[in-house]
Amino acid sequence: MLKIGDFSKLSQVSVKALRLYDQLGLIKPVDVDNFTGYRYYSAEQLPRLNRILALKDLGFSLEQIAKLLDENLPSTEIRGMLRLKQAELQHLVEEEQARLLRVEARLKQIEQEDNMPNYEVVIKKVEPIKVASIREKLPDYPSVGQLYDELLTYFNQQGVKKGTYCAGIWHDPGYKDSNVDGEAVISIEKDISNTERIRIYELPRFEKMACLVHHRSYNTLNQAYAALVSWIEGNGYQIIGPNREVYITGGNEQDNECYITEVQFPVTKA
Repeated sequence: MLKIGDFSKLSQVSVKALRLYDQLGLIKPVDVDNFTGYRYYSAEQLPRLNRILALKDLGFSLEQIAKLLDENLPSTEIRGMLRLKQAELQHLVEEEQARLLRVEARLKQIEQEDNMPNYEVVIKKVEPIKVASIREKLPDYPSVGQLYDELLTYFNQQGVKKGTYCAGIWHDPGYKDSNVDGEAVISIEKDISNTERIRIYELPRFEKMACLVHHRSYNTLNQAYAALVSWIEGNGYQIIGPNREVYITGGNEQDNECYITEVQFPVTKA
């Protein structure tokens, strides 16, 4: 028999870890001295310890390892646990590959501009939002402001308080000089009736929305769009729907440098 310290050296497993494995019932000493409390192990226990280490290396928790060490565990359940772990690891690999692409894109952007980019792009989940909406063909992009005025007038007539979410949705697949398919939406806190002009509905949920924040006037939004579309392409995503402009602070002046706008594109992996 080997004292715990000798067994630790032989197995290259720390004494602290061996004591933890004992507490969890993974591998117990073959004997414990009643007077000194010394734990004694046997060299014949090394195969079981190595199996514990091998399962730990695969990413299983100690609780899962305890279950896998059960000799009565059906082979079907063992295969199921391994396949589940395989799927978890595959998901982690995909996440790290996506992160690697983002790092490479950032490096490329810095090399091209010789400094840090002005915009930080994030991918986030967007939940459904109940809104009041007016959608129509507009002569140009700034004309969407007239639709907000119309929505606010209707809210006042109905005694309805507007919500905090205010956005423009652009349904054309690309930029247009005129005849722009635009939609103004404002979130609502209680139901109101549809009219011939105003539609009440729920904006859809998106698992992945590529977003950046533009801290300048509407006149320079084209810079934000260029940066965001470049990031989307460079990071292996593709656009899957109309983009949104969320007006965090804004107004009817086009050249106000204090405005804050979040530009959003729903995306999926290409």
